[in-house]
Amino acid sequence: MTLRQKTAQILDTAWVRNFIIGVIVFNAIILGMETSKSIMASAGGLITMLDNLCLAVFVVELAAKMFAQRLKFFRNGWNLFDFVIVGISLVPGNGGLSVLRALRILRVLRIVSVMPSLRRVVEGFVTALPGMGSVFALMGLVFYIAAVMATKLFGASFPQWFGTLGSSGYSLFQIMTLESWSMGIVRPVMEVYPYAWAFFVPFIMVTTFAVVNLLVGLIVNSMQDAHAEEDNAATDAYRDDVLAKLEAIEKRLDKLN
Repeated sequence: MTLRQKTAQILDTAWVRNFIIGVIVFNAIILGMETSKSIMASAGGLITMLDNLCLAVFVVELAAKMFAQRLKFFRNGWNLFDFVIVGISLVPGNGGLSVLRALRILRVLRIVSVMPSLRRVVEGFVTALPGMGSVFALMGLVFYIAAVMATKLFGASFPQWFGTLGSSGYSLFQIMTLESWSMGIVRPVMEVYPYAWAFFVPFIMVTTFAVVNLLVGLIVNSMQDAHAEEDNAATDAYRDDVLAKLEAIEKRLDKLN
């Protein structure tokens, strides 16, 4: 067994993966502590040293992966993600690009790749993106029509909410989220326009209860499909293993006969 194969075998062990995940979580905690002025004033040197130590572990991990996998390293999306994040972390601490070092916290997203439940959520969300695009287009059309109508109807009396198309869109977005929509916007409008409820209630019914739930349904269906595909893949692997064992038993019986 060559050194490259031994390195790849070591990197694939459970204890190495768990150690790297532990370092990632620990580094995320360290980065959070760096935002506290009191903690940095009392233990800033230690925190900086631990941060550099975590960064050194990440660099060694990536170097080992690149040595073991060669060109295959750049064919894995998570490897490319780690490569970019670690590269940003190596940016010097002074200068305009130093703000990019805060992106090191994104390495905690690697936990998704080792947790099947989180992986199914991400896969379901990504699979639902094409359908979500159509729903967002529909919502944008509804918002545009409603914003034009609201500006025409209520803009003269309430310019702070519906004076322009942009302010109307923002106010309607607040209404869609149901954040202070009744006492904050709709009831003051109804004091001037008593029949304004005939506009706002259908808008909430269409956007909040119909379109948003449609998005949730798309994501849930995609997650179920991803879970079913994973179960099917596990079933196929188990079936292939059983067939291989039966074939081996059949060959031994043929030799005995």
